[in-house]
Amino acid sequence: MSNKTVLFDKHVEYKGKIVDFAGWQMPVNYGSQMDEHHQVRKDAGMFDVSHMVIVDLLADDDSADIKGFLQYLLANDVAKLKDSGKALYSCMLNENGGVIDDLIVYYLSAEWYRMVINAGTRDKDLAWINKHASAFNISVKERDETAMIAVQGPNAREKSFEVLPIDVVEAATPLKRFFGADCGDWFIGRTGYTGEDGFEIMLPESEAAALWDKLADAGIKPCGLGARDTLRLEAGMNLYGSDMTEETSPLISGLSWTIAWQPEDRDFIGRKALQAEKAQGVQQKLVGLVLEGRGVLRGHQKVIAENASGEMVGEGEITSGTFSPSLQKSIALARVPVDIGKTCKVEIRGKLLNAAVVKPVFVRDGQAI
Repeated sequence: MSNKTVLFDKHVEYKGKIVDFAGWQMPVNYGSQMDEHHQVRKDAGMFDVSHMVIVDLLADDDSADIKGFLQYLLANDVAKLKDSGKALYSCMLNENGGVIDDLIVYYLSAEWYRMVINAGTRDKDLAWINKHASAFNISVKERDETAMIAVQGPNAREKSFEVLPIDVVEAATPLKRFFGADCGDWFIGRTGYTGEDGFEIMLPESEAAALWDKLADAGIKPCGLGARDTLRLEAGMNLYGSDMTEETSPLISGLSWTIAWQPEDRDFIGRKALQAEKAQGVQQKLVGLVLEGRGVLRGHQKVIAENASGEMVGEGEITSGTFSPSLQKSIALARVPVDIGKTCKVEIRGKLLNAAVVKPVFVRDGQAI
């Protein structure tokens, strides 16, 4: 049985096409995925992301050590978070170095950190977090009474200020990117999953529908999962379950930058496995592909890797692929042999088509990279 967010009736009212996503009935678009994509790149759009899981880590008593817990739980190091509200992107790994989930954690105080995790991994994530939390005397509290709306695009902040409560506007105005602010029952982060500026707004479910209407009236148009996927792929942002899983490490998923190796004595879950993988020599990497001719790149298509001399050096696989509305070309993320050159071939419907190998980011802040 599929779940519905508190905004489900709004999606129906705004004529959203409903599909199942990770057990949730969500809008894939409201008419034109292409228009919604360009709306975010050029102006402002909004997404219902209330299916995402908000988890607060709270101190049980004076002996609680939330920082120490997260330094053990996550591959990135929350010790980097010095200022209240600062956010950190990290992978949560298993003992084998595989990715259980990717997430964002906000540091609010020594007694309060907030995590946002993926909807499709909710049950296993919470089980894993709770399994390791008890030794650190902390409480794990899921905020299932909270909705979340992402407003994204070059004009998203300005337009949302027209309708947000005054105290939220005052807290959000000075925020730098990847910072959040607590506003009582509301929380606002200058974060997102599109490669554009904007906010992710967390608020009581009882107030979400009214805010959705106000944002729409301010010219921030509703957008569905389809545009969210093309936007994140253009921005080179990984999708859990496609670009990384429990069977793949960050080292072969374009996420080496999220691993904090220093200090050397920090023992995080999966560290030993990652060190062994590095010592043996990492064999694969995540790259971007741009198809040179006509066709559409899709997940699981075979990649024939060639080195700089044009010699075949092995095979890889597309992890995410789509037609890029911004570039008007087919693009993809692919896991390939590390010694791949600047070109490769992709097998599409029995034919080998040429593709350029590029850095795994295509568009940021409306500009082609």
